[in-house]
Amino acid sequence: MQTRFLSSSRRQLHFAAKVFGFLLLVIPFAVKVANCATGTPPFQVAQWTIFETAFTSTAKYGNAFQDVAVKVEFTSPSGRTITVPAFWDAGDTWRVRFSPEETGKWSYRVTASNPEDNELNHQDGSFTCVPYTGKNPLYVHGAIRVSAKKTYLEQADGTPFFWLSDTSWNGALKADAKSWETYLNDRGAKKFTVVQFVMTQWIAAAANGDARLAYQGREKIVIDPVFFQWLDDRFKALNDHGMVAAPVLIWDAPWSDFSGALNPGNSLPDDQVTRLIEYIVARYGAFQDVWILAGDGDYRGAEAERWRKIGRAVFGEHSVRPVTIHPTGHRWLADELVKELWLDILGYQSGHGDGPDDFRWICYGPPATSWKMEPIRPIINLEPNYEGHVSYYSHKPFDAHAVRRAVYWSLLVSPTAGVTYGGHGVWSWETRPAQPMNHPGTGIARPWFEAIHLPGSMDMRNMMNFFLSLPWWTLRPAPSLLEEQPGDKDPSQFVAAAKPEAGDWAVVYMPVGGQVKVRLGELTQANTVRWFNPRSGQWAGSASISPATASITSPDSNDWVAWIGKK
Repeated sequence: MQTRFLSSSRRQLHFAAKVFGFLLLVIPFAVKVANCATGTPPFQVAQWTIFETAFTSTAKYGNAFQDVAVKVEFTSPSGRTITVPAFWDAGDTWRVRFSPEETGKWSYRVTASNPEDNELNHQDGSFTCVPYTGKNPLYVHGAIRVSAKKTYLEQADGTPFFWLSDTSWNGALKADAKSWETYLNDRGAKKFTVVQFVMTQWIAAAANGDARLAYQGREKIVIDPVFFQWLDDRFKALNDHGMVAAPVLIWDAPWSDFSGALNPGNSLPDDQVTRLIEYIVARYGAFQDVWILAGDGDYRGAEAERWRKIGRAVFGEHSVRPVTIHPTGHRWLADELVKELWLDILGYQSGHGDGPDDFRWICYGPPATSWKMEPIRPIINLEPNYEGHVSYYSHKPFDAHAVRRAVYWSLLVSPTAGVTYGGHGVWSWETRPAQPMNHPGTGIARPWFEAIHLPGSMDMRNMMNFFLSLPWWTLRPAPSLLEEQPGDKDPSQFVAAAKPEAGDWAVVYMPVGGQVKVRLGELTQANTVRWFNPRSGQWAGSASISPATASITSPDSNDWVAWIGKK
């Protein structure tokens, strides 16, 4: 049995494996005593990071991924028990990964569904969890969870977590280690906190960067552990950069092409979809991540019932990591899914249109009206319009202004929890100018290394600076703050307003500037408006307001964010 920690580099791990192999030849008994039953000397792992250990099977399996299940029961210093599935990692090797949230000595014991596999049964050991002493916010503050207020996410110590995600559907699949590092450095500098990506081959990626498939077959699939070893490094790099991984476990769009590129959600039977998801959750559940159970389907009617059953089969009533679903454009989850206890976040997709109906859906539709309905969930737009992507309505590429408009609307028409950005060329990870695979009509995308510099991505940094300067988690939609709504006549000019429950200040987003009248009586002692420029990230002065002249006028006809409160 080998033990390691993911804080080590892959080169160090390979070297350690060689040394360990030598030791097995020279002092096998000593190694077994040190790593197995006695657990001495104790291994150490920092709180919220990852403990990993490997086991060697003595039985032979035709398809180990399908034929045997291995579980590890961890016992905490306080006596709690947590059962974690292990995963097959090629040959006769099984691994388990675990993220301890409690400091002190942990012990564990292994069992397998095959009682005759002696090496996969009754193995035990221990490790010591020590306080984390670094600067990575994921480990300083702990794992992501839904807050007690239910409208936003927070970390284990209660620190509010603002979801600013980037859509890199093909990034983790296609990027080599150096390119992934370049990408993460850029997104980290722009204050992104999450990255969304797809976990297997799908309609826009027939294989990973090494031309490997996550799985083959249909009725009883066979997985390729080497494919997932590629993704191991991408998960680790994300967390090392202080960003949460948000993988789509199964892409579920109900369409494919004739080249054989299929979405597993509608090409595999449900039992194999479930088994594949279980494997991914077992392999990556110790990382700091949020699961996107399925992507781009219409989760109503029969599909809602289907994914309700799959969700229960994988997560039970509750998942260790938060779970959401990514519907297709302009589709809200059916009530039977919304009420599932394992569903933690209400995700939606406002999509890639810029017509009046597209604007009305986000500003007047479910995102703006469903947030008070029980059960309360954080509401996050997981796919607004992508910068550089051609609109299916106007047939023009979305510019930075269109992106900002969708982002600020998304953040203010529901209780503020977060939003996702997307850049054409980044999401599909193009390496040269090209139309993304099987996505006709979206326009020629720039290479990813150019597309990461689209101006709208810098506007996301500006947006983060604005919201992080405020107790953003207290904001609630406040449409009644406006005397008149310009969006009633022209949906593209919808003005979004929000205020905290205490009512002592407000935020107003005006997509084309201008003047609006506000009901100051809804705010306590508000006498000042300050203007934030979402393009430059700078404040552009302030002005006094009073109940007698309760109107605000932006500095010009560009989009502006107004903060209204007491000077």
